Order: sequence, then C-alpha cells, then structure tokens
Amino acid sequence: MVIPGRPELAAHEFEQLLHMLHHVYGYDFSGYSKSSLQRRIHKFMDDKQVNSGTALIQLLAGDVVSFNHFLETITVNVTEMFRDPLFYKSLREKVLPVLATYPQINIWHAGCSTGEEVFSLCILLFEAGLLNRTRIYATDINAANLEKARTGVLPMHHMREYTVNYRQSGATNDFSDYYTALYDHVLINKEIRERVVFLQHNLVTDRSFNEFQLVLCRNVMIYFNKQLQNKVLRLFYDSLSSLGFLGLGMKESLLFSEHKSKFTMVDPAVKLFRKKH
Repeated sequence: MVIPGRPELAAHEFEQLLHMLHHVYGYDFSGYSKSSLQRRIHKFMDDKQVNSGTALIQLLAGDVVSFNHFLETITVNVTEMFRDPLFYKSLREKVLPVLATYPQINIWHAGCSTGEEVFSLCILLFEAGLLNRTRIYATDINAANLEKARTGVLPMHHMREYTVNYRQSGATNDFSDYYTALYDHVLINKEIRERVVFLQHNLVTDRSFNEFQLVLCRNVMIYFNKQLQNKVLRLFYDSLSSLGFLGLGMKESLLFSEHKSKFTMVDPAVKLFRKKH
C-alpha cells in the first residue's frame, strides 16, 4: 500500500541513507542501479508506513530488526529450482564433462538466495557422478536467505513447477527421488545438500576466497551499475582457475564489459562463458 501524500526521497536524503547504511552496517549500495534501489526503498517505506526520508534513516540506524527487514526488501529474492532450464541443459552437456576431468571440483554460487538454484546444481552433479568430489560455496549478502537455504526446506506447492523445469533441463530421473514430503513442505535429501557450504559474502566489498572451476552468479548484476558490474566481473575472473567457466543470468552479458576479451563464449543463448588462458 502506498502511503497517501508520502513524498519521494530527495536526492540529499537518498545520499544520507546510503552513507548511514555504509557507516553503521558496512553495506555499500552506492554501486546499485539508482532507479531500482529507489523503487525497493519506497516499497519498504510503504510496507512499514514510514512517511519521510528522515524517519526512514532514524528507524534503520536505531533498529537492527528493521534493518534486516530492509535488507530483505533491497536484495531481490527471485529464484526457483532449475530456473531457465536450458541453462542447466547447457551445464549438463558443455560444462560437466570438462569438470569431470578434475580430481577435485570447487564451485562458487554467488547470490544464492534461498538455495533453490544451488540444489539444482547439486542434482546435476549427483546425476553426473561428480557430487562426491565437489565442494560448492553458496554465498549471499542476506543472512536470512542463508538460514533458509541451510534448512533445505522448500514449499510443496512449487514442486510441480520445479518438476517441469527439471525435465526441460534434459533430466530423465524421477525428480521426487531428491526430496521427502513434509506436509506442505519438502526436505531436499541430505546427500544432495551435504556438499554445500553456505557463507555470507558481499560482492561489493569482499574479496575472492578460493580458486574455482565454475562460478555462477545469475540475475544479480542486473541490479548493479556498470562500474560495479565491472568490479564484480573482475572478482569472478580472479576467482576462476585457468579455463574455468562463468555462468550469468539470461539478461546479463559481458558484451559491454571491460573484461569481455578475457572470456570466450561457450553458449550465447544461456550466457555461459569460459576464462581464457
């Protein structure tokens, strides 16, 4: 509900808010797309019935619980198992056979949200016989997302849609074999989840923490401005082993990035790239 008469954030209030968030909580949103960020700030203000920028800053600076709710609103959480099935089909056919040549596989799934796409990747690796020699680091800026992901519990009402996605990804197994029904929820099998390490990581401020054969960061950078996109792509480049793979979202690209020349295209239809020597 939009509060009647609530004014838009003034430019100086917007800058004061960003400064406070960085100074008090260590979150730097200055590289986010301004229009997208403002839309989500206004949504939070409407949800909490905050009617001015000054009141918003005072609320967030003095209340950690409200800040956590704010962070959940700001960090968009749109995810599903086997989202964009053709992407996972391409992983099956073009990436996993290469990963199979490594004795130990390290994968970074950045911006993992509540874990649905991480578990999808785990199922692919399991079916390829690679999961038992893989370590997947699933990271997100939002601690609440990570807590949900660690449980491995998902709503039952999504399973029909997820089953369709799974089949469209080129799978032939029974999707229901990978979870146990719990009334109106399901629990992803432990053997699928146990190779995942969930960690809090901020793409804006944190550094690389390992060397990876595959990095996935899908539908996250669309909320960043060009400068921050280039910074994050450099982080991924530095984190990849020689000839490692990078998977982006369907609306993301390296086309206008300063790092374009450092990658070769593996599958343009699903935004799958490979680091050059």
